[in-house]
Amino acid sequence: MLNAALLVAFIAGILSAIDALLRVRNPQGATAWILGLIAVPVITVPLYWMFGRVRYHDYIGAKARLRERLNIDLNADNGLLATFTADHSNVPSDVASELRGFSALANTPWCDGHELQLLIDGEATFDAILSAIDAAQSYALIQYYTVRDDEIGARFSGAMQRASKRGVHVYFLYDEIGSYELSSSYKKTLIAAGVQSAPFSGTRSLLGRFRINFRNHRKIVLIDGKQAFIGGLNVGDEYLGNSAKFAQWRDTHLAIHGPAILGLQMSFLEDWAFGNDDDAELPIVDWQAVERTGQHEALIVSTGPADEVETCGLTFTHAIECAQERLWIASPYFVPDPRVLSSLQLAAMRGVDVRILLPRRTDNPIFRFVPYAYFPDVEQVGGKVFLYEPGFMHQKVILVDDSYASVGTANLDNRSFRLNFETICVARSTRFADEVATMLEADFTDSTQLQAEDINNQPWYFDVAVAATRLMAPTL
Repeated sequence: MLNAALLVAFIAGILSAIDALLRVRNPQGATAWILGLIAVPVITVPLYWMFGRVRYHDYIGAKARLRERLNIDLNADNGLLATFTADHSNVPSDVASELRGFSALANTPWCDGHELQLLIDGEATFDAILSAIDAAQSYALIQYYTVRDDEIGARFSGAMQRASKRGVHVYFLYDEIGSYELSSSYKKTLIAAGVQSAPFSGTRSLLGRFRINFRNHRKIVLIDGKQAFIGGLNVGDEYLGNSAKFAQWRDTHLAIHGPAILGLQMSFLEDWAFGNDDDAELPIVDWQAVERTGQHEALIVSTGPADEVETCGLTFTHAIECAQERLWIASPYFVPDPRVLSSLQLAAMRGVDVRILLPRRTDNPIFRFVPYAYFPDVEQVGGKVFLYEPGFMHQKVILVDDSYASVGTANLDNRSFRLNFETICVARSTRFADEVATMLEADFTDSTQLQAEDINNQPWYFDVAVAATRLMAPTL
């Protein structure tokens, strides 16, 4: 009996190793998986099917079926998003390469007519979002990675219930793993009030049930096709700073009015279609409701493991390569892959003011040594690393020169680059870049620049922990 079980495990290991050879994009990762699958298949096979794959084929299939259902081709020149957003685009066809690069990653043209408002920290963010839900007249699309059944969670629940009871179509999508603590009573109360609620999970197929590595990390609220919110804040009291563990919680969200939110609506439709049966009712959206209310140019880059290329990592790389004078990045986690790290080094070497803003205090002990693991690579070529002191910093912001700025949900790490579904708003606007610069300058004032002496002459176990952090980088 034991020999038969070992034989089955060995065969499963061989078949899984072949799958890893064909599907794992990173050669180093593929090599590591193949060796483990052949050497210790009993342990490695289940780990591989939970954590090893980087393309979400179940989602790819659901996305294709949605396109057929809507009778659209997003990749065609006359595709749905291209058709609508082109009506709002004033960017000529011979634009600079950096504009074409961002547009290609977003699969939509640059559009003008946006109003962008930075929402700094929890109080400003939640007040704006809850007010928008209370003002909704037609529909509200609400999606979060983490939702908690606490004080702010109750306020969100109340706003969704009130909207539904006055006839607004409310759709609530949450990540099954990120919101694993969300109580059943919370969900049942929303459903009883008429809210359409669904988890984003991997249960579309037998193997999908075990692929807990693919998470929907988006935080999106869309109101009536006219207003949207994205950024770093989930729904939980800690995001208001009401946590003894984290003290102050520093985060950034963004309120958007304008054509770019059409991309967010499509992103929500795709996620909703995956979280529900193919014949389930799709959320109501109005593609014509979008309004041009401001002067900023912007677009939405939605990324994930169903993309044909690694869109998120390429977005970071492209932003870095566009920098000529200034590149400031704020992220709670700094685990760059070789491509992004090399781009950062080259930017610093050509004289760009490269600054990486990280939290000194972390929400995960695994990331305790992350700032020190990659500091030498950045510092030795002239880049600077700053550690935010007052509390935990969770914002995801990029500033490029005086021209571009982005706010989104993606961290500077392997998980966001390859495994999570993320959303980034990229804006081309001197005025908005100035506002982001002012915000980040205040954060740098509350931070300490990391110096070489901070990591030199440390005890041996510190050096071991830092080295182990780099070794674990592909899994972080």
